[in-house]
Amino acid sequence: MENYILKNRTVMNVRLKEEVYYIEIAMKRSFLEGLEDSSFILTNRYNVDDEIRLDFYVKNKMNDYILFEVKLPYGSLQERLVDGEMWDLHIVRQIEGQPVKSRIKSNDRQLNFFSILHEERKKMFYPLATKKGNLSFFANDYKLFSFIEDIELRKDGMLGFKGHFNYPPLFQTDEIQFEKVELLVRNNINDDEITFPLTCLERKDLLETFPGIKLHEHIGFQGDVDLRSEMDVEQPKYFMFHIVMHYKKDGKMEELRSVRMKCVNLKGLPEHRIIKINDKMIQLILKSTKLSKFLSLSANKYNYKAQIIKKAKSKWVKTRRSNRLKRWYKSAFAAVSLFIPVHKKLVVFESYHGKQYSDSPRAIYEYMKVNNPEYKLVWSVDRASTKYFSQKDVEYVRRFSIRWLLMMTRAKYWINNVRFPLWIPKPKHTIYIQTWHGTPLKRLAMDMDEVHMPGTSTHKYKTNFLKEASNWDYLVSPNAYSTKIFQRAFQFDRKMIESGYPRNDFLYRFNNEEKINELKGKFNIPLDKKIILYAPTWRDNQFFRKGKYKFNLELDLKRMQEELGDSYIVIMRMHYLVAQNMDLSGFEGFAYDFSHLEDIRELYLISDILVTDYSSVFFDYANLRRPMIFFTYDIEDYRDNLRGFYFDFEEKAPGLLARTTEELIEEVNNISRSDFKLSERFEEFYEKFCYLECGESSKRVVNEVFEKGNPAD
Repeated sequence: MENYILKNRTVMNVRLKEEVYYIEIAMKRSFLEGLEDSSFILTNRYNVDDEIRLDFYVKNKMNDYILFEVKLPYGSLQERLVDGEMWDLHIVRQIEGQPVKSRIKSNDRQLNFFSILHEERKKMFYPLATKKGNLSFFANDYKLFSFIEDIELRKDGMLGFKGHFNYPPLFQTDEIQFEKVELLVRNNINDDEITFPLTCLERKDLLETFPGIKLHEHIGFQGDVDLRSEMDVEQPKYFMFHIVMHYKKDGKMEELRSVRMKCVNLKGLPEHRIIKINDKMIQLILKSTKLSKFLSLSANKYNYKAQIIKKAKSKWVKTRRSNRLKRWYKSAFAAVSLFIPVHKKLVVFESYHGKQYSDSPRAIYEYMKVNNPEYKLVWSVDRASTKYFSQKDVEYVRRFSIRWLLMMTRAKYWINNVRFPLWIPKPKHTIYIQTWHGTPLKRLAMDMDEVHMPGTSTHKYKTNFLKEASNWDYLVSPNAYSTKIFQRAFQFDRKMIESGYPRNDFLYRFNNEEKINELKGKFNIPLDKKIILYAPTWRDNQFFRKGKYKFNLELDLKRMQEELGDSYIVIMRMHYLVAQNMDLSGFEGFAYDFSHLEDIRELYLISDILVTDYSSVFFDYANLRRPMIFFTYDIEDYRDNLRGFYFDFEEKAPGLLARTTEELIEEVNNISRSDFKLSERFEEFYEKFCYLECGESSKRVVNEVFEKGNPAD
């Protein structure tokens, strides 16, 4: 097994000897310092109360790291391990007397070589790296795995490659006799499957890579693949690769298909080729998928003009985002702010990086437009959202344009609900009002133990956050609970405006049947169905790369449609970072995607039930005094590994918790009963978090900043 550069909570090596796993794990000293004793446990993925404490010892101590060896005795636990199916490895630290679990990481894709067979039950038990890069152990049916180690996309479009396969029953039992392997290729367009002969190779080197593991002597393979006859396509087409193993069992020939072929230690991808087939130019792209590292070959029509334009746009985007241009822009920003006269009545608004006309900045804007007409109000808008803003009766300027630079440097006031880029210097004359964007449930900034977001580290994230927060002159807080957290987590020591959230004024002004029916008509949704609003947060560690985020929809919409479709519809409002990933094909008339709606406030009004998880939307929705359900399928991972909570969410949540779609459906049916009442726990929650909100929050903020704060203006 390959050794990696030391990383915190990461597997360095795995050994298997006499049905005992020995797992070497690197831990950063700073991760453990100042804490009580730590331990390692396996947790059953499907039964969180089922835990196995593992023996371990310190194998080595280095300057910044401690190397542990953890022992998992499969032999004495085999029935329990196989029955449990999926087990996750954690380290448990004691923080202020409370156990905190953190996952152990591993990026090795060939851990299934360390398999142990349970022949009676036809199961194989093995470690694996999950899609999130964590280490788990899996008891699964017998599987054939295949790996590609070397591949060439030739000028003529042919493929040449080498790899190896792994099928533990072949190595560990005498009941099958290996004959040969073939390559199987399928595509995304139709059901066609093509096979190619492969040459088997001896792989003695793998005996050194996986010491102590029984391997067949000919588990290597190589071959050439010609898919050109399949590439004369009228639509994009991509190919997926498998191995088919042929063997004899009880004297009969049988065959077994592998899971998709994975890339291991493979450099030089993605690889591009342009070839000509039947007088058509075809572009080939050979790559591995981002998370699972499956081998994939795509074939598309090649349009020279379109490619030139695409490359030019790509080059311009890189130039626009380059550090050199940022440094120039920063210098220009600072220089202009010194010489350009301040516009004392100019207010620049921004919401969610200029992508939305929403949230508290919108509420303050709408209040000022009516009550403070002497001010010039301008929105800062991302280039991708300018078309949307052009349809609004609002003045806007494109973010990072020259005109934007002049507006921002002249403006007396900035109002934002998230952070500006750190490289933008705030002029001395500018007053920065930060509204933030939610009552904190999840730990924020300096209160976070670890940061899992792409493109940053925990230290860098916190340092940059404090630099940005030091620019804030005012910070809007919805309640006393939030004030205390904001002051500590943001290390904010300037003026806190404890006003309630301006964005919730709308809920008090328009919570009536006439407005609700008007909105339902606007959205073209049925008037005779009750509405479930599903508005989850995103997970910090769910991303492809910096700026590209994902969300796995765990809600079983098909089951919900079957059980609730006669009385309910579901409207979806995903977090703005993952909104582009929704696909509700097949659920027309039952599930509606409103992720790109300008502001969630209208969805609050029309919905009868809110379903969320750990999103701060439930603090706002509580103002409507309507039922809520919390779909918390991953609460342990989110609470213990990603963010952590400021209070006992399971005890204090103002609604019912459901871990599965079935439980959620049951709770919806309970709410539908005529005798349903909001709980005492909800009333306690309402009194603590919503006591300031009555439709006057925007007015309070404006009075504090524009009247009390600057009477001379």
